[in-house]
Amino acid sequence: MTINQNLTEFAGLPVVDFPAEGLDEYSLPRGDSGLTHEEHRDRWIEAAKDPASWAWRLRVESYDPEEEFAPCFLRFLEAVDTTPITALVVGMTGSVEDEPGYLEARDLLIRHRDAFPNLRSIFLGDVTFEESEVSWLNHTDVAPLLASYPELDTLVTRGTGDSQYRASDEEPTEDTVLRLHVPRHEGLRRLIVESGGLRGRMCRELCSSDLPRLEHLELWLGVDTYGYDAVPEDLTPLLSGEAFPGLRHLGLRNAEDTDDWVRVLASAPILARLETLDLSLGTLREEGARILMETPAFHALRRIDLHHHYLSEETRDRLREVLTASGVEVDLSEEREPSHFSGEDLYYPAVGE
Repeated sequence: MTINQNLTEFAGLPVVDFPAEGLDEYSLPRGDSGLTHEEHRDRWIEAAKDPASWAWRLRVESYDPEEEFAPCFLRFLEAVDTTPITALVVGMTGSVEDEPGYLEARDLLIRHRDAFPNLRSIFLGDVTFEESEVSWLNHTDVAPLLASYPELDTLVTRGTGDSQYRASDEEPTEDTVLRLHVPRHEGLRRLIVESGGLRGRMCRELCSSDLPRLEHLELWLGVDTYGYDAVPEDLTPLLSGEAFPGLRHLGLRNAEDTDDWVRVLASAPILARLETLDLSLGTLREEGARILMETPAFHALRRIDLHHHYLSEETRDRLREVLTASGVEVDLSEEREPSHFSGEDLYYPAVGE
């Protein structure tokens, strides 16, 4: 799977675009099939009559943009009453050739904090593979953004900005990589970090954060080729239940080693507190399924999402029967077949590069 569609809904609201000037037909957001550039413009003009009913997306052309992100952002503030807006989505912020990032977007949101008194949900990185691969997106420290929006409820980031340095001697800077240590934020309830490769450093930063109201946490782990080097020890405060006392949903998604994480979770104290668990988009195989069936703690969950897996039909049906009998709702859709290379079976998560 690749990320081939832009968001059509965010924070329970339909997404409308306030696009930069100069977007051509090819660059229109994926997911709004059939809309021309003029129809997109007419749509946001209509949405501006009731801006609170929409999640607004800002984005620029991914190659040779006619308008840069900052002018587009400022034009948005002039054209739309942003005060009632509750959800904001940021897509491409510059040409992919210039390694676009989210530092500028973050700082614009901080600088113009007064323009968004009701903002509760932010998505940084709504980008498809046709615009930029996930691993090419640069990021930044999210703590200043959260500090400026103490009532923010949801933060979603896509990309980490770290994987491009893996095979080089160049050191990443504070302005290009995702930083997740948040000294304290009393409003955040949902945090989602989508990546093709999540660093252990980022996991340790996250676990050192003080987020007393966090209920929903998703981490897309990815593959080592694109930066994934997290190990269970990096998430010890989370797995032990010490971090995030309000957590009820945990996602360890898009992992190249899902079975290993199932084994870790089977004895993790946090499991007893969870209501739902998401291990989807990964590489669940026979060993992981066996642990899920044999570990009582998994049977106490309300729901487990396992879609995109590598189970045989027999194991899939048996796992569904066992979990369902325990009252667990389970998603076992998207059965995958391994790739074959030089006589070896290869198991890939949904999103890597």
